[in-house]
Amino acid sequence: MNEIAYDRHLHIQTCGIKEGIHHSSHYNRYEPTPYAALEELLKYYPINEKDAIVDFGYGLGRVGIFLHDKTGASVIGIDMNEQFIREALKNRERYCKKFRKKEEKIQFLHCFAEDYPIRPEENKFYFFNPFSLPVFTKALHRIMRSTEEAKRPVDVILYYPSIDYLDYLNHYTPFAKTIEIPIPSMHEKVWNERFIIYRLS
Repeated sequence: MNEIAYDRHLHIQTCGIKEGIHHSSHYNRYEPTPYAALEELLKYYPINEKDAIVDFGYGLGRVGIFLHDKTGASVIGIDMNEQFIREALKNRERYCKKFRKKEEKIQFLHCFAEDYPIRPEENKFYFFNPFSLPVFTKALHRIMRSTEEAKRPVDVILYYPSIDYLDYLNHYTPFAKTIEIPIPSMHEKVWNERFIIYRLS
């Protein structure tokens, strides 16, 4: 299915690129992760109903709804854009109504990433370059502190990872790269069309 057909299947509207209404050099515009990339992720990276995923900069909610639909995992989206939140909540409502899903398994919160208190059950954290390196490092340190309070392995999932993010993870954190997943239909054209997943055990 193409992007529009997948949206129609899930009964949501997430296509297109949108500029945020919060003007800051630290936060990037909304651009959804392609469905083809998400399908490729699930071929090589296991996610199940016991997982709790945090999607930083969820935009219109595509990643959360898709991953919940395919795996049954709980998803919490964090975004500071109130307009996106309203649209994401509508998407969740339409999706849950169509497929008779429980809305509490997909939560969309209005919150800055650096302020979000990581919950003990959360174990996977998704980033598609939603903000600058300083904000990323603050969110990452919250994740690391949460593992000191509640011991568990956690994964950071990066799509189209920036060099700054990779450099910081590789040289300044205890996270270790576990898998790299290139997107076959896109990687030949753009080298950075890939997922890189880091784990803190």
